[in-house]
Amino acid sequence: MGLLITLILVGFVLILAEILIIPGVGVAGILGLLSLGGSCYYAFYEFGSLTGGIVTGVTALILLLLTIYVLRAKTWKRFALETNIDSKAVSAERVIEVGDRGKTVTRLAPMGAVRVGDNVVEVKALEGMIDTDVEVEVVLIEDNKIYVSPLREM
Repeated sequence: MGLLITLILVGFVLILAEILIIPGVGVAGILGLLSLGGSCYYAFYEFGSLTGGIVTGVTALILLLLTIYVLRAKTWKRFALETNIDSKAVSAERVIEVGDRGKTVTRLAPMGAVRVGDNVVEVKALEGMIDTDVEVEVVLIEDNKIYVSPLREM
């Protein structure tokens, strides 16, 4: 009788582990179902058809109730992460301002590096591509993204 109860408990623990702890792998769920099936077979073989039928019925009923409990939406809300990140990374001080001029260090295709004063910053070309060693001007700063365009000779 101890083996029968152990097989049933191990089966349910493995199925719960499959659902709640390690979903998607399948090994624990398959082993749990095999354990439950083995407990039903053992009950029929060792204790007769009446006890085997009772064990199978009770095991199936518990498995059905467990499935209904797990499929309810409230069960999954307990496990869901409800923290929202609504902050943005901002620099403590803005070194580059709109209107600053610099020279491209790398080719902007459309992203690359520009030296503005003593700072080398990553920028994006406002339109097209810009070659290396071209004078550029900062035309827009949006969400810590710097957009540049080449200086036009007049």
